[in-house]
Amino acid sequence: MAAAMGVLHGAPVEFEPVEDVPSGGVLLALPALLQNGLLAHSRELFSMPEGYYPLESIFLLLAFMALGRIPSLEALRYQAPGEWGKLMGLDRIPEVRTLRGKLSALCSCTGQAEIWSSTLAKEWLEDQAPEAAGVFYADGHVRIYHGKLTKLPRRYIARERLCLRGTTDYWVNAMDGQPFFLVTRPVDPGILTVLREEIVPRLERDAPGQPDSGSLEADPLRSRFTLVFDREGYSPCFFAEMKTRRIAILSYHKFPGEPWPQSEFRTHKVTLVHGEEVELELAERGVCLSNRMWVREIRQRSQSGTQSSILCTDYRSEATRAAACMFARWCQENFFKYMREHYNIDRLIEHGCEPIPDSTRVVNPHWRALDAQVRHHNGKLNRELASFAAASLPADPRPEDVGKWEHKKATLQKAIEQRRQRIETLKSERKAAGKHIALKDLPEEDRFSQLRSEKKHFIDTIKLIAYRAETAMASLAREHMARHDDARSLMRQLYETSIDLVPDPQSKTLTVPLHHLTARVHDEVIAKLCEELTATETVFPGTDLRLIFQLLGSS
Repeated sequence: MAAAMGVLHGAPVEFEPVEDVPSGGVLLALPALLQNGLLAHSRELFSMPEGYYPLESIFLLLAFMALGRIPSLEALRYQAPGEWGKLMGLDRIPEVRTLRGKLSALCSCTGQAEIWSSTLAKEWLEDQAPEAAGVFYADGHVRIYHGKLTKLPRRYIARERLCLRGTTDYWVNAMDGQPFFLVTRPVDPGILTVLREEIVPRLERDAPGQPDSGSLEADPLRSRFTLVFDREGYSPCFFAEMKTRRIAILSYHKFPGEPWPQSEFRTHKVTLVHGEEVELELAERGVCLSNRMWVREIRQRSQSGTQSSILCTDYRSEATRAAACMFARWCQENFFKYMREHYNIDRLIEHGCEPIPDSTRVVNPHWRALDAQVRHHNGKLNRELASFAAASLPADPRPEDVGKWEHKKATLQKAIEQRRQRIETLKSERKAAGKHIALKDLPEEDRFSQLRSEKKHFIDTIKLIAYRAETAMASLAREHMARHDDARSLMRQLYETSIDLVPDPQSKTLTVPLHHLTARVHDEVIAKLCEELTATETVFPGTDLRLIFQLLGSS
């Protein structure tokens, strides 16, 4: 009754002795979730009408859902509300409609989710591991949109090998793939524009450990930090711009040229991001780009003889360090894949559209149509040139063969000349049309809106916290595992495991006995993990109960 009238300031969090709570293993992630800032700024930045469910319980539930691989809010209707409520000291969790209402209330103030994400990102940047500090990875990820609310621009999706509608998110990650923040662009201007306008200024402002102006003046080769991206960002002009801002870049060479002689390569021991040591064949030269800028070119030669060319403007680091940083870019690709498969990062959170500013620059549809025609005729021209070159007389031609050959050559020559004239005309029209125009100048049938993003940004931030918490737990588990690659699989098994709850108000503890896993070797690892989690002395939010984790049957 008090909750219905809005006079209840959250139901009290009270735990009861229970057994066999399914999927209770997510409770072991609570120390890592809190360490990564799940509740650090919740009361400062968010509010919702008073009711039965405290604000903290909503944050915890959403984080537990992400770790428990519940793909959406709607999927929560197929979970036992009472069992999940036991994990949070309540009699039940909210039903889907109530949870959606709570989410709408939390995201009612536009921009708060982005402020929260930015605050956490700054704290995560400061907590980087020393060996990975000062190296940031930027790459784009397209969230495909199959709906019909608006006709978003099409873009090429490499993983699908198709041009599909979607929204581009540009992510910034650490060397080990852990995310810091993302920049969403409904109209994709390309990675170079996003780097210039969004990512680089933000890193200049928030990245810790940057040298001061005096140190930069004293050492002209020193850089603030290193930015790593793939071939899409290849631009000698951009490299020079970053050099003037004292930012080092690492990227693949888009036009590497001829392979280097095998004699130039030497075998080096390279320490990868997770501590593994491998032997790589490396060689290095200085190379002058098209804008007359000299950079380092480092090549790695594989066992098959293939050479990977890396451009680097970090003039202080060893070639082995540059190679390790460049090849660690696959950690970011693995992050995208893992988030799609296990955290449903591409899922649409809310339906609806928002207007895009009329001044936004978009691709001119007329220019796109002319460009498609140019590419179409260029393809036909190449085939006609190939046919012209392939037309030849037999070894002992007859007079009629010569006549046919001359006629065929003349026909092809005329078609080629006409094709070239057509291409030049189309190129002139394309140039006159202009590649970009303002959104307001688009024809009415080509205009589009952007998808609502406030709730998406809020849920994405919670998923990032959950991912970072899982990563931290997997790192602890790897210390006791022979097969390090199995750490995340073990975490997923852990989150699905049942637990018991044994509260003790007298000693102010909440003991969490975890049921045994599928193999004894797993139990041994989890037992060590429980000891380390218990040592954090985490107190369950809203109570004074200190959490004690242990395997069922252990003292």
